[in-house]
Amino acid sequence: MLTYVVIALIALLFVTAIIVVRRRPAPGPGPAIEAGREPGIEPRIELGLEPGPMEGVVPIPGPAERGPPLPVILVHGLFGFDRIGVPGARFDYFRGIAKHLETLGCHAHAVKLPMASSVPARAAKLVEAIEAQNHDRIDLIAHSLGGLDARYALARLGLASRVRSLVTIGTPHRGSPIADLMLTGVLDWPRRLAKAVGMPLDALEWLSTASLAKFNAEIHDVPGVRYACVVGGIREAKTAVPLPLIAAHAYMKKVAGANDGLVPITSQYWGETLAEIEADHFAQVGWRFTMGGTFDAAGLYAFLVARLGDAPVATITGEPNAASAR
Repeated sequence: MLTYVVIALIALLFVTAIIVVRRRPAPGPGPAIEAGREPGIEPRIELGLEPGPMEGVVPIPGPAERGPPLPVILVHGLFGFDRIGVPGARFDYFRGIAKHLETLGCHAHAVKLPMASSVPARAAKLVEAIEAQNHDRIDLIAHSLGGLDARYALARLGLASRVRSLVTIGTPHRGSPIADLMLTGVLDWPRRLAKAVGMPLDALEWLSTASLAKFNAEIHDVPGVRYACVVGGIREAKTAVPLPLIAAHAYMKKVAGANDGLVPITSQYWGETLAEIEADHFAQVGWRFTMGGTFDAAGLYAFLVARLGDAPVATITGEPNAASAR
């Protein structure tokens, strides 16, 4: 029964998103990576017909040298999927992202991992999925829990030989207070109930602040792989909080400061900081659960692909770099 309840809640969230998306005006032409530029000038993302900065994105300047795009593997988070179908419709976790990157000449593929399994179990499936793609070398872009899966696979399962760079978006590198509540706090009963009916939520064991402190002490970055992050959250008073995240956002704002509704901003830094975005946890992958949202997820991912060809810069792993510490 609990399994059906979880599935129903997930379906309800996506139906809500579809209603919101259909009420919005049709978007203009997608962003494109500028082909030519002056030496030393950061490439610009063209939004629609008007060049300029992306809405809700503060890009962090980086090196000027760029190489060609590699295939990109998109890694989903907790309770995520690659694509699901319901009568009359199909939904991507990374909504429209892979298709948009393909139009820019970058092959992108979303993998499917066990929805709520432990990080080692998900990481093993990630390695299998990437090996099945048969690419010599790739870039990884991972959302939320997927960033921890990728770090584990790089450090422990030999994936580093195939990966040039890993970009994490909204990943709880230092844990989340929400996971703490669900493991040892007042919200631990849903986890115990799920376990009792044969639906263990093993992933939660890896998302607490204590678990991530141990994880970071044992799972080290692999030399030769570029580690970078996009830090997302709701900082501005005018930014609407999606209904499913209102309670969690309010709680974390009180105990951990600015957050994206599930992960504190301070927990998301790892390696270089490529961009800081005004976006909740759902908007980071293209889903909008609020009316009037303007965050351009497709533009963000196009920007990341343009940056992944940069030569890496020296940073202290796990801490905000100089450009983002402000």
